[in-house]
Amino acid sequence: MTVTETQLQDSVAGLIDSNTGKPYSAAKAIRKLSVSDDCISLAVVLSYPAQSQFEAIRAQFSDALQPFAQGRRIEIAVSSQIVSHAAQRGVPLLNGVKNIIVVASGKGGVGKSTTAVNLALALSAEGARVGLLDADIYGPSQPLMMGVADAKPEVIEGKGLKPVENYGVQTMSIGYLVDTDQAMVWRGPMVSQALQQLLSDTQWDNLDYLVVDMPPGTGDIQLTLSQKVPVTGAIIVTTPQDIALLDARKGYTMFEKVGVPVLGLVENMAIHICSNCGHAEHIFGEGGAAKMGADFGIELLGSLPLDISIRAAVDAGKPTLAAEPDSAIAATYKAIARKVAVKIGEKAQDFSGRFPKIVIQNS
Repeated sequence: MTVTETQLQDSVAGLIDSNTGKPYSAAKAIRKLSVSDDCISLAVVLSYPAQSQFEAIRAQFSDALQPFAQGRRIEIAVSSQIVSHAAQRGVPLLNGVKNIIVVASGKGGVGKSTTAVNLALALSAEGARVGLLDADIYGPSQPLMMGVADAKPEVIEGKGLKPVENYGVQTMSIGYLVDTDQAMVWRGPMVSQALQQLLSDTQWDNLDYLVVDMPPGTGDIQLTLSQKVPVTGAIIVTTPQDIALLDARKGYTMFEKVGVPVLGLVENMAIHICSNCGHAEHIFGEGGAAKMGADFGIELLGSLPLDISIRAAVDAGKPTLAAEPDSAIAATYKAIARKVAVKIGEKAQDFSGRFPKIVIQNS
């Protein structure tokens, strides 16, 4: 049976990417399609990390091409290719970092840091190169959560600091540089300067994503990051409680004013299921984040339960994605991470690195 490349292209053109809800062909993800007497082959190149989905994608394409096999073997190569995407106008990209995701909340106590660390680990588990910056100068928590509370970053002579790595994620925090009990009695400008130094002096190693755990609120640090750091997008963490949503709305408004796109909302403590009797209860209210998302036209990326295992895992320095990578909660974090990465993958690419720089000098 004679098979043409056009026939094969037609057979896979309508296949839908379950992560985007759109055809792979629309994202130009189908490449290198070829057919010979003994083999049909093609490559699927995703713009986001989704290592856990690769086998399902291979099966999806293999099933579509099977009617044309006629004794030919079918070879499907699936991979991810993550590029730099546009940030705020006029803000240059950070060396060694393709995309920066800030995780913010209007108020403390909503599980923002826990979300940031598990998001970073989830992106890494999906095959991306990931870094985690603890931007909370007053109350750094990531060294403890990442199980490296006693670590000290290596100083690279003349270059800066080497990030501390654990669970496959590169990390940096002021917590590595000061004693645990030392209070940072600094005014806003000093804090902003310290944060900028942590960002620029850290020798990030070819990161696809740098996840920044922001301090709560909408003050100096948030404005510094939003105006001087190339932020690809922001995630706002809240609980269903009305008082938390009030501050989450302020966080959204701040990002809107400084031109940082909000990728979506993450709702923590959405429901509690009793470990003894199985009774489910919405302790902090119900549907608040979904309503906020509808009001502002942003997506609710996922909801997480009020579960003691999440808290216990980060307190022990082994977050859920490391402690229970195959659990239902870990799957939720991975699903949120893929949604975030898909939204970034659909943004305009940053081509600034391809343009020559013009230097004016006396001749």
